[in-house]
Amino acid sequence: MAGTAPRPAAIRAATCLAEYPLSWHFDRALFPLHTSTMTELSQIRNFSIVAHIDHGKSTLADRLIQSTGTVSDRDMKEQMLDAMDIERERGITIKANTVRIDYVANDGLKYVLNLIDTPGHVDFAYEVSRSMRAVEGSLLVVDASQGVEAQTLANVYTALDADHEIVPVLNKIDLPAAEPEQVRQQIEDVIGLDASEAVLISAKSGLGIPDVLEAIVKRLPAPKGERNAPLKAMLVDSWYDAYLGVVVLIRVMDGVIRKGDNIKMMQTGAKYGIDKLAVLKPAMVDVAELGPGEIGVFTASIKQVRDTKVGDTITHEKKGCETPLPGFKPSVPVVFCGLFPVDSNEFEDLRGAIEKLALNDASFSYEMESSAALGFGFRCGFLGLLHLEVVRDRLEREYDIDLITTAPSVVYHVHMRDGTMMELHNPADLPDLTHVDHIQEPRIKATILVPDDYLGDVLKLCQDRRGIQQELTYVGGRAMVVYDLPLNEVVFDFYDRLKSITKGYASFDYEITGYREDKLVKMQILVNDEPVDALSMMVHRDRAEGRGRAMCEKLKDLIPRHMFKIPIQAAIGGKVIARETLAALRKDVTAKCYGGDVTRKKKLLEKQKAGKKKMRQFGKVEIPQEAFISALKMDS
Repeated sequence: MAGTAPRPAAIRAATCLAEYPLSWHFDRALFPLHTSTMTELSQIRNFSIVAHIDHGKSTLADRLIQSTGTVSDRDMKEQMLDAMDIERERGITIKANTVRIDYVANDGLKYVLNLIDTPGHVDFAYEVSRSMRAVEGSLLVVDASQGVEAQTLANVYTALDADHEIVPVLNKIDLPAAEPEQVRQQIEDVIGLDASEAVLISAKSGLGIPDVLEAIVKRLPAPKGERNAPLKAMLVDSWYDAYLGVVVLIRVMDGVIRKGDNIKMMQTGAKYGIDKLAVLKPAMVDVAELGPGEIGVFTASIKQVRDTKVGDTITHEKKGCETPLPGFKPSVPVVFCGLFPVDSNEFEDLRGAIEKLALNDASFSYEMESSAALGFGFRCGFLGLLHLEVVRDRLEREYDIDLITTAPSVVYHVHMRDGTMMELHNPADLPDLTHVDHIQEPRIKATILVPDDYLGDVLKLCQDRRGIQQELTYVGGRAMVVYDLPLNEVVFDFYDRLKSITKGYASFDYEITGYREDKLVKMQILVNDEPVDALSMMVHRDRAEGRGRAMCEKLKDLIPRHMFKIPIQAAIGGKVIARETLAALRKDVTAKCYGGDVTRKKKLLEKQKAGKKKMRQFGKVEIPQEAFISALKMDS
């Protein structure tokens, strides 16, 4: 058909369908898969779900997704928004996750609900704080049988700081132990929120879910924003995808972002072109644009998660906004420990695994270090002990590497005599004390809610850990204790001990308040007069002797006996504060002597004694890896 005019696109497509009814392909230009229908601001609701651990946040999110038909029953599974296996196994949320829900309300209007499910554990509080800035309201979920807990308080205060409208939701009202009226009163007394209109639900059975959806629409505010203003979007989160590169989650404040736009990150100055724009349902669904008040994701050929600063403002490269959004504090590691492979040949595998993991977790920091006892490894920074456990479990499970974890330590501020200050991450790196003026340690404000029966044990535990009591009040039959504690005393086994002495009934939350000077010293462990750097730790001078003795006794049981005596010592500087001696394996050198003068036996024993002395001088004590692992699990 030479010389004929080109046919219109629609006719070409129709002909294509007629000719190839069974095997035809979508032409994206002719048939866009998803078109973005502009949503009125008044019909958008952005909210997060906040609660204490295990009060039912993820279950409520599942019911909201299911009841609105966002995910079909066939694809539905428990903890829908928890993507990691470790989240499902532990029953906790580690990463804040987002989903867009379409809901037709009782008034007949169609609403777009953007839900962010946040973690409840104190280690991941930074996930909660940044999610709060992206939304206007929160559902406060409280267990009707357990009432207000420590983390409930912490998360409510974070929501109030972000100027949120809060809707109280009482979950698990179908349990025999549920006391909704008492918990309602408790919310009013402790938090000061009006709970008279609290929504009563059972997230597990689906009871009261329609009431929650109506409360979201009626009681939470709609977002504000100007469609014609220059683009201003907040970078809420980012993660690495093997196929797409870095996926960036944003909340659009003003303006419109479209596929193909050239954008600029205002903090870093980096410029990118938008390749893909989508909303999460919870799978990615492509859209042409995102307007004010909307939450979605984009990809732009970004290589590393570290290139995207959480809290950054995204705008157009040309004609962008002038003032960035107020940023919020980045996550700061508070607990450090060394990760070493059990088999030193796996070091390169560990390096690769840590680099891949860091792509997805910008809050996890690492640097290479070497240890005389353990070989090459990495010094890693974490947000808390649970974060440490999660990262270690993921490395062992996803990358099949056996790890040794050294004793966790916190960041100390070492003030030198020349007026400078250094941050000490590893006790083994402490400079010579003649150059040190004083050492400061991080302190925390710990809030503990505990039934009255266990209060005495909790107070004793806090006093034993060098705590200073600040408050003691009673809340609905339970005591609320506020203590000023050193973080160093908390990172070892404080949480385990607290759960143990209260039979699991206590709830615990903390925030770092600052640094304070104290009598801190570095305790070294010497095995056969050789310092073992992996076992060095910072301790309070008054507690050094007890902790040193405990460590020496433990190592005596763990190190196998050699042909010579092995002294195991705990020392501060040049002073030994505790010692245990591991007896030598004996060989009966007098077995061949039968009869004769006693001097023959003495002569043989003296010879053996001299040999053992020489052996000890040159002999190397092999400390098995199991001994390290056991020794580093410090008991109280």
